[in-house]
Amino acid sequence: MMQEDRRLEETRSPFRQAGDESREDAEYRVIFHVDVNSAFLSWSALKRLQENPDSVDLRTIPSAIGGDVSRRHGVITARSIPAKKYGVSTGEPVVSALRKCPNLVLEQPDFTAYREYSRRFIAILRSYSDRVEQVSIDEAFLDMTERFCKEELVRDHSPEGGFLTKGSDLLQLRERKGKIPEGAETKEAADGDAALPAGVHVPGGNPSGAHIPGGNPAGVHAPGGNPAALAVRLANEIYDTLGFTVNVGISGNKLLAKMASDFRKPGRVHTLWPEEIADKMWPLPIGELYGCGRKTAEKLWSIGIRTIGEAAAADPEMLCSYLGERAGLSIAAGANGISNDEVHAEEEEAKSYSNETTTSADITATNFDRDAVPVVRELSQSVARRLRRDGMFAGTIEVSVKSSDFHRYSRQTRLENSTNDPEVIFETAVRLLRKLLYGNGGLFRAGRGVRLIGVGGTNLDDGSCRQMDLFSYINAKENRKAGRADAQAEPGEGQQEADREKKQENSRGKTREDREGKRQEERQKKLEAMMQRIRAKYGENAVHRGKR
Repeated sequence: MMQEDRRLEETRSPFRQAGDESREDAEYRVIFHVDVNSAFLSWSALKRLQENPDSVDLRTIPSAIGGDVSRRHGVITARSIPAKKYGVSTGEPVVSALRKCPNLVLEQPDFTAYREYSRRFIAILRSYSDRVEQVSIDEAFLDMTERFCKEELVRDHSPEGGFLTKGSDLLQLRERKGKIPEGAETKEAADGDAALPAGVHVPGGNPSGAHIPGGNPAGVHAPGGNPAALAVRLANEIYDTLGFTVNVGISGNKLLAKMASDFRKPGRVHTLWPEEIADKMWPLPIGELYGCGRKTAEKLWSIGIRTIGEAAAADPEMLCSYLGERAGLSIAAGANGISNDEVHAEEEEAKSYSNETTTSADITATNFDRDAVPVVRELSQSVARRLRRDGMFAGTIEVSVKSSDFHRYSRQTRLENSTNDPEVIFETAVRLLRKLLYGNGGLFRAGRGVRLIGVGGTNLDDGSCRQMDLFSYINAKENRKAGRADAQAEPGEGQQEADREKKQENSRGKTREDREGKRQEERQKKLEAMMQRIRAKYGENAVHRGKR
């Protein structure tokens, strides 16, 4: 018993596995995690209000983003807090959500607007720190350590509900007076919930009763050495400038900052310093630990570990024997607040991915299908391979050629949904080339040949704002698997290596048609299984095949 008590006491130091130097560094690091509250729905609501100030704010009524508004099918990607009252949840089919809430207002996603709001959001973050790591379209880590002197660092602890920021303070007043609209409660708000705004807010305005930047009714000091006060100022600036609320989590490492930002929403600043772990993090269900997936949580539940605190007190060797060494060590470290992951300042992102090659003979109308189409396929596969390797998607596909008289020509088209699928890139590229070469004023009609062909993808995104549906979900899973395989196997020797690989595959009898047939068969099996699961949960008519 004494040994057990001693081991439990040792686990109460969240940096017990670190050396003295790293412990001291971690104690004085300041990391922010900033997360937009229900980004898609908030951004769609703001866009509507900017276009028509008299329109209803989507955040104040039962509303959701996702699916095809005209045909009422697809999947819910975000919903308002009033919609949550009816049981509408993210990830469920639109037809099921409409059964729960017949008056649900559906809004078509606007990815162009989302990317612009995201760009402005990140620009504000960069004005506070030169070490910003964007992890998705609506969240980022900031290393704020250099903003604070170690000797003057004031580590205020946030109360249970967090420090309030603009957009949440008037909501709190309504709660106190009992006048909050039905269904707009925020205590249990989650990632898919939109913040209820304090009235219609015009970006740049200052709503009545809002805190002045750096001020806070909970007694936050002026932001000289106080991270919480600076976080409130940051959140208020985002609300004043852009019109939406964010949560900010503060701690000495990324893991704890991320955990803190997921506490009560919307428009809150939460701290989770090492000394707060026992009170704020350990009582939470193990499934809420950042990095602990559903299957891992189920395994831990099966052996009696139901809270993060119980995982923190568990023998790391036991966790490793049950979960595997990598997962066991990850859970043991995470449950004790240990993370050595740095905030990685982003380098200039690639603006496009492209490949081109000079053909052995001029391409003309007579040999286009025979000689050019295979080249376009190889180039498309190369571009897709690099996109998947970096986890990127191209929203615009472009082709370029160099004519026999050394002039360059190009065509491009914007896709309805960004992609890193080699077949989509290939088919789009061939279509563009045919227009460029065979269409009105085409090079072939002018009697010119082509000696160089290029295929590229631009208008890049990380996939965060892609419309979620069954087919894209299946394709994304296949692409992630293929991307991992490519990253391990890709030799990086360009077109010649790709040609050698193709010859080797053909020599083994693995034709492209056979591989595509098997891939399509597997895709159909996965689709059928997924449809059965959805029907079992939401009813036989919840989902059906559309006409392609």
